[in-house]
Amino acid sequence: MKFTEDHEWLRIDNDHVVVGITEHASAQLGDVVFVELPEVGTQVAAGDEIVVIESVKAASDITAPLDGEIVEVNNAIVDEPGKVNDDPLGEAWFFKMKVADLDEIDKFMDEDAYKEFVG
Repeated sequence: MKFTEDHEWLRIDNDHVVVGITEHASAQLGDVVFVELPEVGTQVAAGDEIVVIESVKAASDITAPLDGEIVEVNNAIVDEPGKVNDDPLGEAWFFKMKVADLDEIDKFMDEDAYKEFVG
């Protein structure tokens, strides 16, 4: 698992990159009440705002960590946004991306570096 400075986690699943938010981000947001996900097939560039997440505290956007195509979204968190708080590193993933080069994920922080970053 790798981590971004925007508090997203990334994991390789077969030939896709799965993206979600970290426990730190989930805790900072508070109780999540709404999630809007991108459409499957959407082409994104790194830095594009592609997910809207609202909580009792704030609204925020989640950006694409890499260039690629959205190949799957997790509609379970649209139906039950609270899952983002309950299991941010597991069942509450946001989307899967197809990227040109899976090695691009290596440019992000590992778990120890991320813990130091938020520490």
